[in-house]
Amino acid sequence: MNGRCVITVGDLGEFGVVARIAERLPQGGTVLLGPGDDAAMVRSPDGRVVVTTDLLIEGRHFRRDWSSGYDIGRKAAAQNLSDIVAMGADPTGIVVGLGLPADAATGWLDDLTDGFRDECDLVGASVVGGDVTRCDLVVLGVTALGDLGGRAPVTRSGARPGDVVAVTGRLGHAAAGLALLAAGEKGPAELLDAHRRPAPPYACGPRAAALGATSMLDVSDGLLQDLGHVAEASEVGIVLLPEAFVISESLEEAAGRLGVDPLGWILSGGDDHALAATFPQSVRLPQEWTVVGRVEAGKGVQVSGRSMAYEGWDHFRE
Repeated sequence: MNGRCVITVGDLGEFGVVARIAERLPQGGTVLLGPGDDAAMVRSPDGRVVVTTDLLIEGRHFRRDWSSGYDIGRKAAAQNLSDIVAMGADPTGIVVGLGLPADAATGWLDDLTDGFRDECDLVGASVVGGDVTRCDLVVLGVTALGDLGGRAPVTRSGARPGDVVAVTGRLGHAAAGLALLAAGEKGPAELLDAHRRPAPPYACGPRAAALGATSMLDVSDGLLQDLGHVAEASEVGIVLLPEAFVISESLEEAAGRLGVDPLGWILSGGDDHALAATFPQSVRLPQEWTVVGRVEAGKGVQVSGRSMAYEGWDHFRE
């Protein structure tokens, strides 16, 4: 490869890989015991621990020819940290199970590790441990931990008729970026980057809890599908107002190139990891939240004035 010697993870061996990862991971103030023992210890002042986990598989959730190791690390951490803040909690740490081909370059591994570290840094969390194994594909199993800080968790079952439905963060950008990459398009760069690396509105989760959000979740599988979980758990109906959604210039441009309705990406596209929540009408929402609908008596999710032709992501059907 241009005369350079590339060191692979196979050259290092399992314990060399573990040591290489650990040396790139400083530990934050919530960590009592980091990598190096059979298990880590993370401080939980609240006395309750919020836990979530996700699995990412090469070719299913990411492609190494589309995304760098750094992007993949950021994405894998982000989708778990976003679930923590969607409960109204503050992330404290993550553990990573990592399957790697033996011919993966150590430079790529360093980039992946740095991606995990830098995404955790955004919320004051740390990578506190994990496991590695040999695998034909890159496989990432990430578990995130969080602390509620004395707050009650914000679940999916608290929405009530009369509440407003609001969202914060990007919607439709990651789905548009994926469609553009699949079509061989080179831009808009903003959308391609959104697929490679989500940008969850982390601070908004705990703030929403403090404001009195009655329900909340991370939008990972599409707004319609995810709000459907709120409607079912809360035994209510939800009506979305399509005119309330802002369609960016980049989404309009991408939709024009591909001949699709950009609202479809906004309503059914996943992987942006925006937050959707319901609030009592009396709550004065900060400007980062946009009211996009209402909660009513009934069942399911409706889009006012539109036929329901949109579907979210399903791992066993896609």
